[in-house]
Amino acid sequence: MIESWFGFKRPTAKFLYAWAIANVVANVVLVVTGGAVRVTDSGLGCPTWPQCTAGSLTPHAAMGIHGVIEFGNRMLTWVLVIVAVGTWLAAMRRRPVDRTSRRLATAVAMGVPLQAVIGGITVLTNLNPWIVAFHFLSTMVIISLATWLAVHTRPGVRATPLDDSQPKVMRRFAVMLSWAIYALTWVVIYLGTVVTGSGPHAGDIKAHRNGLEPTQATQLHVDAVWTLVGLTVALILLTVAAVSSMRRAAAVFGGVILVQGVIGYVQYATNLPEVLVILHMFGSALLMIGATLLVLSTRRED
Repeated sequence: MIESWFGFKRPTAKFLYAWAIANVVANVVLVVTGGAVRVTDSGLGCPTWPQCTAGSLTPHAAMGIHGVIEFGNRMLTWVLVIVAVGTWLAAMRRRPVDRTSRRLATAVAMGVPLQAVIGGITVLTNLNPWIVAFHFLSTMVIISLATWLAVHTRPGVRATPLDDSQPKVMRRFAVMLSWAIYALTWVVIYLGTVVTGSGPHAGDIKAHRNGLEPTQATQLHVDAVWTLVGLTVALILLTVAAVSSMRRAAAVFGGVILVQGVIGYVQYATNLPEVLVILHMFGSALLMIGATLLVLSTRRED
């Protein structure tokens, strides 16, 4: 067996875990910087893609701060590429071979350039709100996969078995609730992009809106959020009475959705101030992380 590549030592479990955490953090940062691009109307600061302007990879001084903001967000993609490749190399070189780590690291590494292409399409379509929404959702997919990889590679931690001392029907119900919450989290985040596509933060003053009534879109989003809150409360109560191995993950998710809900109501009542919009997008990333952690807490030992 070859013990190293090009003379380098095999990565340790902690080394791979550090890369996995960096993957999660980098993609969450991308969500925040993307939010900054949107609320500052810098989405077309670089009016073409993959170049910033025709014949130039960098913005011209005449493009002002909008060009700088959009170009900076594009440059973050290269940071994501470096982190994704570093994680992939660590997963591929790790011994003993872990097929799950390899598959997850590969999925994330392939997802980053794909997401960049989708981002380029949003620019080429003058920030079509439906494609912008798809771009945001693709980032959520990567965040969910990166979270799974981080949990899987955490040193010294294995999947916690569900509590066999409780009735099997209770445990099965908890698992079903967790997956229902995960699925509904996707619905909530998607409807959030629909609300954004109908609202004032288009990303550029020339960008079109999706044509939906903002109040109606917001109400649909709120209805989904309250349904998610109801399911989360039910799961928390169930984990208090049984299935204690899921109690922490349920409580964490409940805390995240509570804070996210407060930010959502405050930003709506205060006419969507830029800082709160960015915080709400950051909260969406945390919500996806929390929902992923929740379904991972349902796993059993082999």
